[in-house]
Amino acid sequence: MSKFFNVSAGCQPDIHYMVDLTERLKKIKVMVDAGQYFTINRARQYGKTTLLQALGEFLKNDYVVVSLDFQMMSHAKFQTENTFALAFADAFVLELEDSDEIFPKELEQVLEELRIVIEEKRENFELPELFENLIKICRFSSKNIVLIIDEVDSATNNQVFLDFLAQLRGYYIRRRKTPTFQSVILAGVYDVKNLKRKFVADDEHKVNSPWNTRAGNEENGRLRTFDDCPRDYREPAPYSIAADFLVDMSFSVKDIAGMLSEYENDYKTGMDLVGIAGLIYDYTSGYPFLVSRICKLMDERIAGSEAFPSKKAAWTRAGVLKAVQMLLNEKNTLFESLTGKLNEYPELKRMLSSLLFQGKSIIYNPDDETMDMAFMFGFVKLAEDGTVVVANRIFETRLYNLFLTTAEAQESDIYRDATQNRNQFIQNGRLNMTLVLEKFVAHFDELYGDRGAEFLEEDGRRYFLLYLRPIINGVGNYYIEARTRNMERTDVIVDYLGQQFVIELKIWRGNEYHTRGEAQLSAYLDYYHLKKGYMLSFNFNKKKQIGVKELHLGDKILVEAVV
Repeated sequence: MSKFFNVSAGCQPDIHYMVDLTERLKKIKVMVDAGQYFTINRARQYGKTTLLQALGEFLKNDYVVVSLDFQMMSHAKFQTENTFALAFADAFVLELEDSDEIFPKELEQVLEELRIVIEEKRENFELPELFENLIKICRFSSKNIVLIIDEVDSATNNQVFLDFLAQLRGYYIRRRKTPTFQSVILAGVYDVKNLKRKFVADDEHKVNSPWNTRAGNEENGRLRTFDDCPRDYREPAPYSIAADFLVDMSFSVKDIAGMLSEYENDYKTGMDLVGIAGLIYDYTSGYPFLVSRICKLMDERIAGSEAFPSKKAAWTRAGVLKAVQMLLNEKNTLFESLTGKLNEYPELKRMLSSLLFQGKSIIYNPDDETMDMAFMFGFVKLAEDGTVVVANRIFETRLYNLFLTTAEAQESDIYRDATQNRNQFIQNGRLNMTLVLEKFVAHFDELYGDRGAEFLEEDGRRYFLLYLRPIINGVGNYYIEARTRNMERTDVIVDYLGQQFVIELKIWRGNEYHTRGEAQLSAYLDYYHLKKGYMLSFNFNKKKQIGVKELHLGDKILVEAVV
């Protein structure tokens, strides 16, 4: 069976084209060998499950690996401590028995007794009894046991889950006296300390994370649950037992090129491996799902189409841009998850809108809950200068499209004008950007010319994108160049059927500043190997001359529009 690009569930190297994870696995094994407990928190479809599956194979020669998935446990299993303990024990025993290990007699006896408890569904079997059996299993196992739990934030009863984590942490602290797991790895979107945001209830004892708090008080030789601990045992501990997980799970250009080289060996397309990998990275910033989705679209839907009749034709720059366009226009679980979070957290939606349309520089603040959510859900990343930026071009354009196609936006006069007249901008299959600017200036001045400077600064760029969107919709792509987005300047890059346009949107700050902006645009055109560029200036000067004119800057042409 030939391999294919996979975007659902975990990837398997024998049937899927995938990035080589070896170096990442080596780094994680160092943490496991050191006996560290840690969480792998990444946004949806960021390759967590694939990494954990590969890790299980990577570790199995040195450890007994028990991999559980809380998503496989039904809502009912989290209702009470008893049902959770029995369900966890059942899943744990099944995973242990599926391993290739030969168990000592003592361990076989423990497992047999535990099977009876599970089959009889004993009502007195709760977390303390569960951990007593887990300790025995760890003691008698011929190899140290590594516990991996995927989708930990699928826990539907938070108190039971937090009590479980409290027990887990307590035994870890006592691991020199009491045998326990070699390492525990929890994976999910929500960091354990942020699970309170996912759970509906918000009782006081659910605020602190038992992963990082004192929950190790003993009573009658058994560990108390977190809820039973005195107040002083529920305050933040002076240290955290959870090790920092610093392994980069995003794909680099080298990673993507390595995956494509395997595909190239099979199909001999003649593609420019580094060039195609670099272009895919430019749009995805290495987000695993987006990388694989673009590749899958190129291989299965673009190759063999009328415009790209062969795989050789598909694996080109034009093919990548077509895949990007298809991706931006499709519904998938990742985009549905992102938009769902925006509806769930209005403050997150407001922050992203401000970041996108107003060019505001937002400094990273780890204590800002809204910002913390934006990072946790994968909307944003940290730039080199310490500011917050949207995580990748795909997300950014998708967010722009979301904000620009609301019912309110589509009812605006500027959007309706562009929609009704969009055909006039396409001449012989080519986009006439000069005409776009001319019509925008005319419509904008007619509709909003009497608005003040504050309106131009806050909303001017949003209205241009609102005008541009229906004109190129379904055919072209656009994105904002992250390196130039600020309160003063925003560069919009448009790709339309092989044509590329750079439109610089500027807030007018005087002639000297404007001249400097023309020089910047000229240099920017060199970067894109273009001879013609466009500038849209939002001018606060009451004596301004509204309109569009053509300027010559050396060997380049600048079409300047002023509103």
